Amino acid sequence: MRKIVIAGNWKMYKTQSEAKTFFSEFSDHLKATAPQAAIADQQILICVPYTNLAILQTVIPSFGQSNLNIGAQNVHWADNGAFTGEISAPMLVELGIKHVIIGHSERRQFFGETDETVNQRLKAAQSHGITPILCVGESKQQRDANETEAWIFSQLASDLAGVDQNNLIIAYEPIWAIGTGDTCAATEANRVIGLIRSKLSNPNTTIQYGGSVKSDNIDEIMAQPEIDGVLVGGASLDPAGFARIVNYR
Repeated sequence: MRKIVIAGNWKMYKTQSEAKTFFSEFSDHLKATAPQAAIADQQILICVPYTNLAILQTVIPSFGQSNLNIGAQNVHWADNGAFTGEISAPMLVELGIKHVIIGHSERRQFFGETDETVNQRLKAAQSHGITPILCVGESKQQRDANETEAWIFSQLASDLAGVDQNNLIIAYEPIWAIGTGDTCAATEANRVIGLIRSKLSNPNTTIQYGGSVKSDNIDEIMAQPEIDGVLVGGASLDPAGFARIVNYR
């Protein structure tokens, strides 16, 4: 069975006090919008800035939501060293963090992330028992040039070399749909995710869709047979809206 993972990516938003307020409200909305029949084997994950990791790990248990976890947004490939501003896997493990986003397009675009460093980060996370969420996806120019499949297949081949697909989540995030409001059609996202799955050695790997996911399109997205969840950006900052996404029908 493929696990359903609904994940939020807060990016560089929310102070500690704002984060605690969010989770207090989110817990209430989550209970209020819960469907009568619980969604089986679903995991809720919110990846927050490093400054929020420790405080939220102490807050989350009080909500009694066993399938709700906190994740990080990046991890270095070395256990320690002269890497100013980076965070290592042992540091995340010490805080009880079990998930981390790796290779997000913003990291690739603004911070020099390459397929080689993505691969190293994936291996580092897995070597310490952390499940990485690998982000892949094409630009608008690549899609317009009919290079979507070739680009993503190239990313997968480089990023996943030597990576354990039994401890992995993949997020298909077309770059042109991230934060633009221009959501990829659900059927097209399903098609591309099916192609991604065809390149994996483990057919049960969870594959999410990400890119302008909102409360008003989550039902259609999650109705697609190849899509195992979503990676949500801006909409995960709103407790009511994200609760509705988590409790899709």
